[in-house]
Amino acid sequence: MLASGGLAAMLGGLASTLPQMARAQDDDVVRIGYLPITDATPLLVAHAKGYFADEGLEAEKPTLIRGWAPLIEGFTSNKFNLVHFLKPIPVWMRYNNNFPVKIMAWAHTNGSALVVGRHTDVTDFAGLGGKQVAVPFWYSMHNIVLQYALREAGIKAVIKPQGEPLAADECNLQVLPPPDMPPALAARKIDAYIVAEPFNALGELKAGARMLRFTGDIWKNHPCCVVCMNEEVTNAKPDWTQKVMNAVVRGAIYASQNKAEVAQLLSKDGEGYLPAPGSVVTRAMTLYSDNANYIETGAIKNQTEYQNGRIDFQPWPYPSATKLIVEAMSNTVVSGDTTFLADLDADFVTQDLVNYDFVKNALEANPEWLNDPSVNPGDPYVRTEVLKL
Repeated sequence: MLASGGLAAMLGGLASTLPQMARAQDDDVVRIGYLPITDATPLLVAHAKGYFADEGLEAEKPTLIRGWAPLIEGFTSNKFNLVHFLKPIPVWMRYNNNFPVKIMAWAHTNGSALVVGRHTDVTDFAGLGGKQVAVPFWYSMHNIVLQYALREAGIKAVIKPQGEPLAADECNLQVLPPPDMPPALAARKIDAYIVAEPFNALGELKAGARMLRFTGDIWKNHPCCVVCMNEEVTNAKPDWTQKVMNAVVRGAIYASQNKAEVAQLLSKDGEGYLPAPGSVVTRAMTLYSDNANYIETGAIKNQTEYQNGRIDFQPWPYPSATKLIVEAMSNTVVSGDTTFLADLDADFVTQDLVNYDFVKNALEANPEWLNDPSVNPGDPYVRTEVLKL
């Protein structure tokens, strides 16, 4: 299902099963569902460090889910009341299926990259002409950033059957689940892939992948996964919701300040929240501008200006980024039905999809977030989006 249609096909199969409105959770236990990627870090750190307990909340051990479809199903059936989703997923859930999902905060910023196989001679995005590139889902930050870079380099994104001839200025896209990307690259079934960590680090260490460009070095401090809750729950239990968000924000701040420690904590060599070894997760969280090779090859070009890391954890959901995402979703080449996007007003979505109140309360109670270099101390809740190659 993923390979044939990406996110549109995957979620389309759920359309008939999603309840139009879900009942609020009957008890106050925090139940987290997550995928085994670094995007889930603030939720996992909040649990590991006891931040939910500090708020007087009972929290079950987070449940590892190996795909977006079952995570969505678990969330809509109230098995989970706190999850992280790729940002386009709640857009689809709310406006295509009328499900009361709310974005409560950003789970992280940056944290993705495009790697190429060592069997290729690709050194820039123009070199992706005539190549096969895998993305995790059609509606993803990865596809949006990739196609921006391809356009800037004069390359057309196309979706053609594998084996069909490509023009020199065409880059053929396909969807692959992230765990399948490193082995596909090693087997030369694809020439490159763009995805979240730790699969880029895993590709570098285990599949002969070569880093072409970090996405956060193109779109400055872009969001990817977001923290989501059911709007019915947030409306019915505002005090409980605030406590949950207090813990999540503390988790994000701690992760931002202690990346190496957190990488080991979450890895299979630590508490085992992520199945990847500590060396892989540590690389995925910490190896960046201090690696001279990344600078020399052009994988990093804008860090002096951007002042970001390989992955960062700043929770405020900037409206300007949401607006850009909604607009970009309509302009990105995908496979599948995009009808639900036709009437979406980006300004409306920025106010309707995101709840800013709880995360802002939590941030103001934890002013250390202002120390993050991505935050403008003059006006920390507003920013201008920056994209450039």
